[in-house]
Amino acid sequence: MSKRHSAKYKLDRVMGENLWGRPKSPVNKRSYGPGQHGQRRKQKISDFGIQLRAKQKLKGYYGNITEKQFLRTYEEASRRKGNTSENLIALLETRLDALVYRAKFVPTVWAARQFVNHGHVLVNGKRVNIPSYRVKPEDVVEVRERSRNMALVLEALQSPERDVPDYIELDAKGQKARLIRLPELAEVPYPVKMEPHLIVEYYSS
Repeated sequence: MSKRHSAKYKLDRVMGENLWGRPKSPVNKRSYGPGQHGQRRKQKISDFGIQLRAKQKLKGYYGNITEKQFLRTYEEASRRKGNTSENLIALLETRLDALVYRAKFVPTVWAARQFVNHGHVLVNGKRVNIPSYRVKPEDVVEVRERSRNMALVLEALQSPERDVPDYIELDAKGQKARLIRLPELAEVPYPVKMEPHLIVEYYSS
C-alpha cells in the first residue's frame, strides 16, 4: 500500500468514520483508532478537542490541503459577506481538484490533485495545473482530449459509488462539467456529518 493511501486510511481510523464513503475503508471492519491503544475506552473530549476534530475532519476530507492553506481559506471565508461556515464550504468545494472529484473524473480526492497537477484538466479551454485554483460559477472544467481515454477517468465516470451534486452540470460523454452556482453546506454530498460552525469557533477562540 502506498504512503498516500496509508495516510488516507489512517485518517479514517483516527476519526472513526468512513470520510469518503468508500467500500475499502478499514472503518467498515474496525471502527476504533489505529495503533496499540486504538481500542482503549474513549475519554470525554473537551470543547476545544471537538472543534479541533471538526477541523481535522474537514481539512482531511479534501486531501493534501496544508494547515497554512486551510487557515488562508478560512480567513477568506470570514472576510466575505454572509455566513462564514457556508463561505468556507463554498471555497473548499470550488477548488479545482474538488470539482474534478465531484464531477467523477477521478475516483478519489487524492487522485484529483494528481490529475490536475499532471495537466489533464482544462478550465474554459485553458490548461490549469493548480489544484487550489478557484473555479467560478459558469466556468467549464473538462478533461483534456488526449486524457479522455485514461482508464482512471472511464472507470470513475461509470462508478455507481457517487452521484454528481446539483450545483454541477455534467456532460459525462463530453467529460465536461459546469459549476452552476456556489454550493451550500446542505447540498454537498459528504458521506459523514461536517460541522464547519465548530471550525469557526476553533479559529475564533
